[in-house]
Amino acid sequence: MIGNIRVLIVDNQPRARQSLKALLATWPQAKEIREATVAQEAMHLIQESQPDVVLMDVRMPEVDGLEVTRLIKARWPQVKVVVLTMYTEYASAAMLAGADAFICIGEPPGKLLTTLAAVAKGQLSKTS
Repeated sequence: MIGNIRVLIVDNQPRARQSLKALLATWPQAKEIREATVAQEAMHLIQESQPDVVLMDVRMPEVDGLEVTRLIKARWPQVKVVVLTMYTEYASAAMLAGADAFICIGEPPGKLLTTLAAVAKGQLSKTS
């Protein structure tokens, strides 16, 4: 599965997006990595590029990541959403919003990549 996964990073923090993009750029399974800073931009990019997986932050201005997850899943149920945040208290709410997985930022990078691959292949669903 070399270079088959298209990922959209949705986070309003530039440093977080840059770090995730740097990690994903070293991952052989990543075909395309795009970034969005707010909900409206994320929705536009999903419509335009149909990513396989969206890495979603929870705390964002205007519309939070949980609501964006609900909107994505309502409009594009085939797009997988992985909520990535340092706030573990959002795990249940993320899954109720339709997230396919929840990962804490403090987890090792390998866990994030393994989870992304599993979610993209449909092998991991509704787990944390």
